[in-house]
Amino acid sequence: MTPKRNDRVAQPPVGEEWEIRFGTNDAAKGWDELCQQVPTNTRAAWDQMRVNPRPAEDIRHTRLRGEMGVKMRGGVAMELWQIEVTSGGRIFYSIDDKAHTVWVELATMSHPKKTEKKRH
Repeated sequence: MTPKRNDRVAQPPVGEEWEIRFGTNDAAKGWDELCQQVPTNTRAAWDQMRVNPRPAEDIRHTRLRGEMGVKMRGGVAMELWQIEVTSGGRIFYSIDDKAHTVWVELATMSHPKKTEKKRH
């Protein structure tokens, strides 16, 4: 997505920071919605992805498992992680170690049903 007039200016990564890019146009749209609705939580997620996209997992920040835990990008299998920014809002991102880039694959205010754990 090429920046244009009135777009936000992206901060360049410094030192060991990771580049953050949108993997899809829908991710960019969802990110904008998260920024408008929950800017503090979205900024905290951005800071985490920028500095350490593989933190110790907790209740709000996890690596996805199984089939959902891998994202193919350019023929390369990448880990897929999730950050819970609100009770329903999520950011899903993949990690490209070779390019030192985090790809935002999905950003949404509503919880994607396919990631819900089934309860018996």
